[in-house]
Amino acid sequence: MSNEKKSKLWGGRFTEATDAFVQQFTASVEFDKRLYKADIEGSFAHATMLEKAGILNSDELSQIVSGLHEIQHDIESGEFEWSVELEDVHMNIESALTKKIGDTGKKLHTGRSRNDQIATDIRLYVREEIDQVSLLVRALQNGILDLAEQHVDTIMPGFTHLQTAQPITFGHHLMAWFEMLQRDYTRLQDCRKRVNVSPLGSAALAGTTYPIDRDLTASLLGFEQASNNSLDSVSDRDFAIELSAAASLIMMHLSRFSEELVLWTSSQFNFIDLPDRFCTGSSIMPQKKNPDVPELIRGKAGRVFGHLVSLLTLMKAQPLAYNKDNQEDKEPLFDTLDTLKGSLMAYADMVPAIKAKKENMQLAASQGFATATDLADYLVKKGMPFRDAHEVVGKTVAYCIDQQKDLGSLSLKELQNFSDSITDDVTEVLTLQGSVAARDHIGGTAPSQVKAAIDKARTLLA
Repeated sequence: MSNEKKSKLWGGRFTEATDAFVQQFTASVEFDKRLYKADIEGSFAHATMLEKAGILNSDELSQIVSGLHEIQHDIESGEFEWSVELEDVHMNIESALTKKIGDTGKKLHTGRSRNDQIATDIRLYVREEIDQVSLLVRALQNGILDLAEQHVDTIMPGFTHLQTAQPITFGHHLMAWFEMLQRDYTRLQDCRKRVNVSPLGSAALAGTTYPIDRDLTASLLGFEQASNNSLDSVSDRDFAIELSAAASLIMMHLSRFSEELVLWTSSQFNFIDLPDRFCTGSSIMPQKKNPDVPELIRGKAGRVFGHLVSLLTLMKAQPLAYNKDNQEDKEPLFDTLDTLKGSLMAYADMVPAIKAKKENMQLAASQGFATATDLADYLVKKGMPFRDAHEVVGKTVAYCIDQQKDLGSLSLKELQNFSDSITDDVTEVLTLQGSVAARDHIGGTAPSQVKAAIDKARTLLA
Protein backbone atom coordinates (compact mmCIF):
# COMPACT_ATOMS: atom_id res chain seq x y z
CA MET A 1 0.00 0.00 0.00
CA SER A 2 1.44 3.39 -0.98
CA ASN A 3 2.31 6.09 1.53
CA GLU A 4 -0.15 8.39 -0.27
CA LYS A 5 -3.02 5.97 0.32
CA LYS A 6 -2.05 5.54 3.96
CA SER A 7 -2.18 9.33 4.48
CA LYS A 8 -5.88 9.40 3.66
CA LEU A 9 -7.90 9.29 6.87
CA TRP A 10 -10.67 7.48 4.98
CA GLY A 11 -8.37 5.16 2.98
CA GLY A 12 -9.16 1.80 4.59
CA ARG A 13 -11.61 0.67 1.92
CA PHE A 14 -9.39 1.64 -1.02
CA THR A 15 -6.79 -0.53 -2.75
CA GLU A 16 -5.06 2.11 -4.82
CA ALA A 17 -3.98 5.69 -4.41
CA THR A 18 -6.08 8.57 -5.67
CA ASP A 19 -5.09 9.77 -9.12
CA ALA A 20 -2.88 12.85 -8.79
CA PHE A 21 -5.16 14.95 -10.98
CA VAL A 22 -8.30 13.78 -9.15
CA GLN A 23 -6.63 14.58 -5.83
CA GLN A 24 -5.94 18.13 -6.94
CA PHE A 25 -9.31 18.48 -8.66
CA THR A 26 -11.37 17.37 -5.66
CA ALA A 27 -9.38 19.12 -2.93
CA SER A 28 -10.95 22.15 -1.29
CA VAL A 29 -8.31 23.13 1.24
CA GLU A 30 -7.06 26.07 -0.83
CA PHE A 31 -10.31 27.90 -0.20
CA ASP A 32 -11.99 26.21 2.78
CA LYS A 33 -8.98 26.74 5.04
CA ARG A 34 -10.47 30.12 5.90
CA LEU A 35 -12.97 28.11 7.98
CA TYR A 36 -10.24 26.96 10.37
CA LYS A 37 -11.47 29.03 13.32
CA ALA A 38 -15.04 27.76 12.97
CA ASP A 39 -13.76 24.21 12.52
CA ILE A 40 -11.71 24.38 15.71
CA GLU A 41 -14.56 26.04 17.61
CA GLY A 42 -16.87 23.22 16.55
CA SER A 43 -14.30 20.65 17.65
CA PHE A 44 -13.99 22.24 21.09
CA ALA A 45 -17.75 21.91 21.57
CA HIS A 46 -17.87 18.38 20.17
CA ALA A 47 -15.00 17.19 22.38
CA THR A 48 -16.58 18.79 25.46
CA MET A 49 -19.82 16.97 24.72
CA LEU A 50 -18.00 13.65 24.16
CA GLU A 51 -16.41 13.98 27.59
CA LYS A 52 -19.79 14.73 29.21
CA ALA A 53 -21.20 11.64 27.47
CA GLY A 54 -18.37 9.44 28.81
CA ILE A 55 -16.90 8.82 25.37
CA LEU A 56 -13.73 10.75 26.24
CA ASN A 57 -12.13 11.00 29.66
CA SER A 58 -11.06 14.30 31.16
CA ASP A 59 -7.39 13.74 30.30
CA GLU A 60 -8.24 13.04 26.66
CA LEU A 61 -10.40 16.17 26.51
CA SER A 62 -7.56 18.21 27.95
CA GLN A 63 -5.12 16.84 25.35
CA ILE A 64 -7.53 17.59 22.49
CA VAL A 65 -8.26 21.12 23.68
CA SER A 66 -4.59 21.88 24.18
CA GLY A 67 -3.66 20.42 20.79
CA LEU A 68 -6.36 22.41 18.99
CA HIS A 69 -5.19 25.62 20.66
CA GLU A 70 -1.66 24.92 19.42
CA ILE A 71 -2.94 24.28 15.90
CA GLN A 72 -4.92 27.53 15.88
CA HIS A 73 -1.78 29.38 16.98
CA ASP A 74 0.24 27.67 14.24
CA ILE A 75 -2.34 28.64 11.61
CA GLU A 76 -2.59 32.25 12.72
CA SER A 77 1.20 32.64 12.94
CA GLY A 78 1.64 31.22 9.43
CA GLU A 79 3.53 28.14 10.62
CA PHE A 80 0.87 25.58 9.73
CA GLU A 81 1.52 23.52 6.60
CA TRP A 82 -1.66 22.95 4.61
CA SER A 83 -1.71 19.80 2.49
CA VAL A 84 -3.75 19.28 -0.66
CA GLU A 85 -3.21 15.57 -0.07
CA LEU A 86 -5.41 15.87 3.03
CA GLU A 87 -8.15 17.44 0.91
CA ASP A 88 -9.84 19.94 3.21
CA VAL A 89 -9.65 22.03 6.35
CA HIS A 90 -11.12 19.25 8.50
CA MET A 91 -8.63 16.55 7.52
CA ASN A 92 -5.69 18.93 7.77
CA ILE A 93 -6.57 19.93 11.32
CA GLU A 94 -7.44 16.39 12.45
CA SER A 95 -4.20 15.01 10.99
CA ALA A 96 -2.17 17.74 12.70
CA LEU A 97 -3.95 17.04 15.99
CA THR A 98 -3.08 13.33 15.79
CA LYS A 99 0.53 14.18 15.10
CA LYS A 100 0.62 16.42 18.16
CA ILE A 101 -1.20 14.23 20.71
CA GLY A 102 -1.15 10.73 19.23
CA ASP A 103 -4.08 8.31 19.09
CA THR A 104 -6.27 10.51 21.30
CA GLY A 105 -6.56 12.83 18.32
CA LYS A 106 -8.22 10.03 16.37
CA LYS A 107 -11.07 9.92 18.91
CA LEU A 108 -12.24 13.47 18.18
CA HIS A 109 -14.24 12.42 15.13
CA THR A 110 -16.35 9.99 17.13
CA GLY A 111 -20.05 10.63 16.57
CA ARG A 112 -19.66 13.12 13.74
CA SER A 113 -18.95 13.23 10.01
CA ARG A 114 -17.36 15.72 7.72
CA ASN A 115 -20.91 16.28 6.45
CA ASP A 116 -22.25 17.74 9.69
CA GLN A 117 -18.84 19.23 10.45
CA ILE A 118 -18.77 21.40 7.33
CA ALA A 119 -22.43 22.32 7.76
CA THR A 120 -21.59 23.52 11.27
CA ASP A 121 -18.44 25.35 10.15
CA ILE A 122 -20.24 27.28 7.43
CA ARG A 123 -23.04 28.30 9.78
CA LEU A 124 -20.56 29.53 12.38
CA TYR A 125 -18.62 31.41 9.71
CA VAL A 126 -21.74 32.91 8.11
CA ARG A 127 -23.14 33.97 11.47
CA GLU A 128 -19.98 35.96 12.21
CA GLU A 129 -19.97 37.43 8.72
CA ILE A 130 -23.58 38.57 9.06
CA ASP A 131 -22.63 40.38 12.26
CA GLN A 132 -19.71 42.09 10.50
CA VAL A 133 -21.81 43.06 7.47
CA SER A 134 -24.53 44.39 9.76
CA LEU A 135 -22.02 46.66 11.49
CA LEU A 136 -20.86 47.96 8.11
CA VAL A 137 -24.44 48.67 7.05
CA ARG A 138 -24.95 50.59 10.28
CA ALA A 139 -21.73 52.56 9.70
CA LEU A 140 -22.93 53.57 6.24
CA GLN A 141 -26.36 54.50 7.60
CA ASN A 142 -24.74 56.75 10.20
CA GLY A 143 -22.69 58.41 7.48
CA ILE A 144 -25.83 59.02 5.44
CA LEU A 145 -27.55 60.59 8.45
CA ASP A 146 -24.61 62.91 9.06
CA LEU A 147 -24.67 64.09 5.44
CA ALA A 148 -28.48 64.36 5.33
CA GLU A 149 -28.46 66.49 8.47
CA GLN A 150 -26.26 69.02 6.68
CA HIS A 151 -28.75 69.24 3.80
CA VAL A 152 -32.26 69.15 5.22
CA ASP A 153 -33.10 72.30 3.23
CA THR A 154 -30.69 72.00 0.27
CA ILE A 155 -32.96 72.02 -2.78
CA MET A 156 -32.35 69.77 -5.76
CA PRO A 157 -34.53 68.35 -8.52
CA GLY A 158 -36.28 65.06 -7.88
CA PHE A 159 -36.46 62.83 -10.93
CA THR A 160 -38.70 60.28 -12.55
CA HIS A 161 -37.52 58.71 -15.82
CA LEU A 162 -34.36 60.77 -15.14
CA GLN A 163 -36.41 63.84 -16.06
CA THR A 164 -36.93 66.72 -13.64
CA ALA A 165 -40.14 66.01 -11.77
CA GLN A 166 -40.53 68.00 -8.54
CA PRO A 167 -38.20 69.85 -6.21
CA ILE A 168 -36.97 67.92 -3.19
CA THR A 169 -34.21 68.38 -0.66
CA PHE A 170 -30.88 66.60 -0.86
CA GLY A 171 -31.45 65.44 2.70
CA HIS A 172 -34.72 63.82 1.65
CA HIS A 173 -32.98 62.04 -1.21
CA LEU A 174 -30.29 60.71 1.12
CA MET A 175 -32.91 59.45 3.55
CA ALA A 176 -34.29 57.31 0.73
CA TRP A 177 -30.89 55.61 0.68
CA PHE A 178 -31.16 55.14 4.44
CA GLU A 179 -34.51 53.39 4.08
CA MET A 180 -33.13 50.95 1.51
CA LEU A 181 -30.30 50.04 3.85
CA GLN A 182 -32.66 49.69 6.79
CA ARG A 183 -34.56 47.00 4.88
CA ASP A 184 -31.22 45.37 4.12
CA TYR A 185 -30.29 45.39 7.80
CA THR A 186 -33.55 43.77 8.86
CA ARG A 187 -33.15 41.10 6.15
CA LEU A 188 -29.71 40.27 7.53
CA GLN A 189 -31.09 39.91 11.05
CA ASP A 190 -33.92 37.73 9.80
CA CYS A 191 -31.49 35.55 7.84
CA ARG A 192 -29.32 35.19 10.94
CA LYS A 193 -32.19 33.48 12.78
CA ARG A 194 -32.20 30.65 10.25
CA VAL A 195 -28.42 30.46 10.20
CA ASN A 196 -28.30 30.07 13.98
CA VAL A 197 -29.33 26.39 14.08
CA SER A 198 -26.84 23.62 14.88
CA PRO A 199 -26.46 20.66 12.50
CA LEU A 200 -23.67 19.14 14.63
CA GLY A 201 -24.48 15.56 15.61
CA SER A 202 -26.38 14.79 12.43
CA ALA A 203 -23.25 12.86 11.39
CA ALA A 204 -23.17 11.65 7.78
CA LEU A 205 -26.94 11.75 7.23
CA ALA A 206 -28.80 9.59 9.77
CA GLY A 207 -27.43 10.66 13.15
CA THR A 208 -25.18 8.45 15.29
CA THR A 209 -25.45 5.49 17.64
CA TYR A 210 -23.33 7.21 20.29
CA PRO A 211 -25.10 8.85 23.28
CA ILE A 212 -24.46 12.41 22.13
CA ASP A 213 -26.09 15.56 23.48
CA ARG A 214 -26.91 17.82 20.55
CA ASP A 215 -28.52 20.45 22.75
CA LEU A 216 -25.25 20.79 24.64
CA THR A 217 -23.14 21.34 21.52
CA ALA A 218 -25.72 23.77 20.18
CA SER A 219 -25.56 25.75 23.42
CA LEU A 220 -21.76 25.71 23.56
CA LEU A 221 -21.60 27.11 20.03
CA GLY A 222 -24.18 29.83 20.68
CA PHE A 223 -26.83 28.30 18.43
CA GLU A 224 -30.48 28.83 19.31
CA GLN A 225 -31.29 25.15 18.87
CA ALA A 226 -30.25 21.88 17.28
CA SER A 227 -31.68 21.11 13.86
CA ASN A 228 -34.68 18.79 13.62
CA ASN A 229 -33.78 16.42 10.78
CA SER A 230 -30.38 14.88 10.11
CA LEU A 231 -30.91 14.46 6.36
CA ASP A 232 -31.85 18.08 5.92
CA SER A 233 -29.15 19.27 8.34
CA VAL A 234 -26.20 18.00 6.32
CA SER A 235 -27.57 18.95 2.90
CA ASP A 236 -29.22 22.32 3.63
CA ARG A 237 -27.60 25.36 2.06
CA ASP A 238 -30.72 27.53 2.08
CA PHE A 239 -29.10 29.84 4.62
CA ALA A 240 -26.14 30.49 2.31
CA ILE A 241 -28.46 31.17 -0.62
CA GLU A 242 -30.62 33.43 1.54
CA LEU A 243 -27.57 35.39 2.65
CA SER A 244 -26.44 35.66 -0.97
CA ALA A 245 -29.88 37.00 -1.89
CA ALA A 246 -29.67 39.57 0.92
CA ALA A 247 -26.16 40.47 -0.26
CA SER A 248 -27.44 40.86 -3.82
CA LEU A 249 -30.11 43.29 -2.65
CA ILE A 250 -27.54 45.33 -0.74
CA MET A 251 -25.27 45.40 -3.79
CA MET A 252 -28.23 46.37 -5.96
CA HIS A 253 -28.85 49.31 -3.65
CA LEU A 254 -25.18 50.30 -3.64
CA SER A 255 -25.22 50.08 -7.42
CA ARG A 256 -28.18 52.45 -7.57
CA PHE A 257 -26.37 54.84 -5.25
CA SER A 258 -23.30 54.52 -7.45
CA GLU A 259 -25.24 55.34 -10.60
CA GLU A 260 -26.47 58.54 -8.98
CA LEU A 261 -22.99 59.50 -7.79
CA VAL A 262 -21.60 58.91 -11.28
CA LEU A 263 -24.30 61.12 -12.77
CA TRP A 264 -24.01 63.81 -10.11
CA THR A 265 -20.23 64.12 -10.51
CA SER A 266 -20.49 64.54 -14.29
CA SER A 267 -20.11 68.00 -15.77
CA GLN A 268 -23.66 67.71 -17.12
CA PHE A 269 -25.10 67.50 -13.57
CA ASN A 270 -22.24 68.88 -11.45
CA PHE A 271 -24.24 68.38 -8.23
CA ILE A 272 -21.47 66.98 -6.02
CA ASP A 273 -17.75 66.56 -5.69
CA LEU A 274 -16.03 63.38 -4.53
CA PRO A 275 -12.63 63.61 -2.81
CA ASP A 276 -9.68 62.71 -4.98
CA ARG A 277 -8.99 59.54 -2.98
CA PHE A 278 -12.13 57.95 -4.45
CA CYS A 279 -11.31 58.89 -8.04
CA THR A 280 -8.64 58.32 -10.68
CA GLY A 281 -7.40 60.18 -13.72
CA SER A 282 -6.99 59.39 -17.38
CA SER A 283 -3.74 58.23 -18.95
CA ILE A 284 -4.16 60.65 -21.89
CA MET A 285 -6.76 63.24 -20.80
CA PRO A 286 -5.25 65.35 -18.01
CA GLN A 287 -8.55 67.08 -17.15
CA LYS A 288 -10.36 63.87 -16.19
CA LYS A 289 -11.45 62.93 -12.66
CA ASN A 290 -13.22 59.62 -12.89
CA PRO A 291 -15.50 58.31 -10.09
CA ASP A 292 -13.88 54.89 -10.17
CA VAL A 293 -14.99 53.66 -6.73
CA PRO A 294 -18.74 53.98 -7.41
CA GLU A 295 -18.27 52.70 -10.94
CA LEU A 296 -16.43 49.62 -9.68
CA ILE A 297 -19.03 48.92 -7.02
CA ARG A 298 -21.72 49.22 -9.69
CA GLY A 299 -19.82 46.58 -11.66
CA LYS A 300 -19.25 44.31 -8.66
CA ALA A 301 -23.01 44.10 -8.12
CA GLY A 302 -23.22 41.86 -11.19
CA ARG A 303 -20.53 39.61 -9.75
CA VAL A 304 -22.56 39.08 -6.57
CA PHE A 305 -25.76 38.48 -8.55
CA GLY A 306 -23.89 35.80 -10.49
CA HIS A 307 -22.86 34.04 -7.29
CA LEU A 308 -26.49 33.90 -6.18
CA VAL A 309 -27.47 32.24 -9.45
CA SER A 310 -24.50 29.88 -9.09
CA LEU A 311 -25.65 28.74 -5.64
CA LEU A 312 -29.25 28.30 -6.73
CA THR A 313 -28.12 26.25 -9.72
CA LEU A 314 -25.77 24.21 -7.53
CA MET A 315 -28.63 23.08 -5.29
CA LYS A 316 -31.50 22.75 -7.74
CA ALA A 317 -31.05 19.07 -8.66
CA GLN A 318 -29.43 17.55 -5.59
CA PRO A 319 -31.09 14.53 -4.01
CA LEU A 320 -30.87 14.09 -0.24
CA ALA A 321 -28.53 14.08 1.51
CA TYR A 322 -24.99 15.45 1.11
CA ASN A 323 -23.33 15.43 -2.31
CA LYS A 324 -19.85 16.46 -3.40
CA ASP A 325 -21.49 19.25 -5.43
CA ASN A 326 -21.77 21.17 -2.17
CA GLN A 327 -18.04 21.73 -2.15
CA GLU A 328 -18.77 24.33 -4.80
CA ASP A 329 -20.81 26.46 -2.40
CA LYS A 330 -17.85 28.02 -0.65
CA GLU A 331 -16.05 30.04 -3.30
CA PRO A 332 -19.13 31.97 -4.46
CA LEU A 333 -20.23 32.48 -0.86
CA PHE A 334 -16.79 33.65 0.26
CA ASP A 335 -16.37 35.99 -2.70
CA THR A 336 -19.87 37.39 -2.17
CA LEU A 337 -19.04 38.29 1.42
CA ASP A 338 -15.61 39.69 0.56
CA THR A 339 -17.09 41.83 -2.22
CA LEU A 340 -19.99 43.00 -0.08
CA LYS A 341 -17.82 43.97 2.88
CA GLY A 342 -15.34 45.81 0.67
CA SER A 343 -18.12 47.74 -1.06
CA LEU A 344 -19.77 48.72 2.21
CA MET A 345 -16.44 49.80 3.69
CA ALA A 346 -15.79 52.01 0.67
CA TYR A 347 -19.23 53.58 0.90
CA ALA A 348 -19.03 54.14 4.66
CA ASP A 349 -15.83 56.11 4.05
CA MET A 350 -17.00 57.89 0.89
CA VAL A 351 -20.50 59.14 1.77
CA PRO A 352 -19.52 61.48 4.65
CA ALA A 353 -16.92 63.03 2.35
CA ILE A 354 -19.40 64.00 -0.38
CA LYS A 355 -19.47 67.75 -1.01
CA ALA A 356 -22.80 69.05 -2.33
CA LYS A 357 -22.80 71.95 -4.79
CA LYS A 358 -25.93 73.65 -3.49
CA GLU A 359 -26.13 76.42 -6.07
CA ASN A 360 -25.93 73.97 -8.98
CA MET A 361 -28.58 71.74 -7.44
CA GLN A 362 -30.98 74.64 -6.92
CA LEU A 363 -30.34 76.03 -10.40
CA ALA A 364 -31.15 72.65 -11.94
CA ALA A 365 -34.38 72.44 -9.93
CA SER A 366 -35.41 75.89 -11.15
CA GLN A 367 -34.96 75.04 -14.83
CA GLY A 368 -37.07 71.95 -15.29
CA PHE A 369 -40.63 73.16 -14.58
CA ALA A 370 -40.35 71.35 -11.26
CA THR A 371 -43.21 73.36 -9.72
CA ALA A 372 -45.74 72.48 -12.45
CA THR A 373 -47.56 70.06 -10.16
CA ASP A 374 -47.70 72.76 -7.48
CA LEU A 375 -49.46 75.08 -9.95
CA ALA A 376 -51.96 72.33 -10.78
CA ASP A 377 -52.59 71.74 -7.07
CA TYR A 378 -53.06 75.50 -6.63
CA LEU A 379 -55.77 75.54 -9.29
CA VAL A 380 -57.51 72.54 -7.75
CA LYS A 381 -57.61 74.34 -4.41
CA LYS A 382 -59.25 77.23 -6.25
CA GLY A 383 -62.06 74.86 -7.28
CA MET A 384 -60.86 73.59 -10.68
CA PRO A 385 -61.14 69.82 -11.39
CA PHE A 386 -57.70 68.21 -11.40
CA ARG A 387 -57.83 67.07 -15.03
CA ASP A 388 -58.69 70.60 -16.16
CA ALA A 389 -55.91 71.99 -13.99
CA HIS A 390 -53.51 69.45 -15.53
CA GLU A 391 -54.40 70.70 -19.02
CA VAL A 392 -54.05 74.36 -18.05
CA VAL A 393 -50.60 73.80 -16.60
CA GLY A 394 -49.56 71.71 -19.60
CA LYS A 395 -50.41 74.62 -21.89
CA THR A 396 -48.57 77.00 -19.57
CA VAL A 397 -45.45 74.83 -19.74
CA ALA A 398 -45.71 74.69 -23.55
CA TYR A 399 -45.80 78.49 -23.55
CA CYS A 400 -42.72 78.60 -21.32
CA ILE A 401 -40.84 76.31 -23.67
CA ASP A 402 -41.77 78.50 -26.64
CA GLN A 403 -40.74 81.66 -24.79
CA GLN A 404 -37.68 80.03 -23.24
CA LYS A 405 -38.88 80.90 -19.74
CA ASP A 406 -39.47 79.01 -16.53
CA LEU A 407 -42.73 78.98 -14.60
CA GLY A 408 -41.25 81.03 -11.80
CA SER A 409 -40.27 83.81 -14.18
CA LEU A 410 -43.75 84.31 -15.68
CA SER A 411 -45.59 87.48 -14.76
CA LEU A 412 -49.01 87.34 -13.15
CA LYS A 413 -50.53 88.68 -16.39
CA GLU A 414 -48.95 85.89 -18.42
CA LEU A 415 -50.24 83.27 -15.96
CA GLN A 416 -53.74 84.73 -16.02
CA ASN A 417 -53.84 84.23 -19.78
CA PHE A 418 -54.24 80.53 -18.98
CA SER A 419 -56.67 80.82 -16.06
CA ASP A 420 -58.41 83.73 -14.37
CA SER A 421 -58.36 81.67 -11.15
CA ILE A 422 -54.70 82.61 -10.75
CA THR A 423 -54.12 85.56 -8.44
CA ASP A 424 -51.06 87.17 -6.88
CA ASP A 425 -50.86 84.49 -4.15
CA VAL A 426 -49.51 82.11 -6.80
CA THR A 427 -46.01 83.54 -6.33
CA GLU A 428 -45.30 81.52 -3.20
CA VAL A 429 -46.56 78.34 -4.83
CA LEU A 430 -44.14 78.65 -7.73
CA THR A 431 -41.02 79.05 -5.59
CA LEU A 432 -38.85 76.02 -4.97
CA GLN A 433 -38.81 76.71 -1.24
CA GLY A 434 -42.58 76.96 -1.12
CA SER A 435 -43.01 73.76 -3.10
CA VAL A 436 -40.71 71.81 -0.80
CA ALA A 437 -42.17 73.25 2.40
CA ALA A 438 -45.73 72.45 1.31
CA ARG A 439 -45.07 68.70 1.44
CA ASP A 440 -45.20 68.71 5.20
CA HIS A 441 -46.35 65.22 6.15
CA ILE A 442 -44.73 61.95 7.19
CA GLY A 443 -42.44 60.85 4.38
CA GLY A 444 -42.59 64.24 2.67
CA THR A 445 -39.67 66.37 1.54
CA ALA A 446 -40.38 69.40 3.76
CA PRO A 447 -37.26 70.27 5.76
CA SER A 448 -39.16 69.80 9.03
CA GLN A 449 -40.14 66.29 7.97
CA VAL A 450 -36.61 65.44 6.83
CA LYS A 451 -35.27 66.56 10.20
CA ALA A 452 -37.90 64.45 11.97
CA ALA A 453 -36.97 61.44 9.83
CA ILE A 454 -33.29 61.88 10.71
CA ASP A 455 -34.11 62.11 14.43
CA LYS A 456 -36.25 58.98 14.20
CA ALA A 457 -33.48 57.14 12.37
CA ARG A 458 -30.87 58.11 14.96
CA THR A 459 -33.14 56.70 17.68
CA LEU A 460 -33.45 53.48 15.68
CA LEU A 461 -29.68 53.16 15.40
CA ALA A 462 -28.93 54.08 18.99
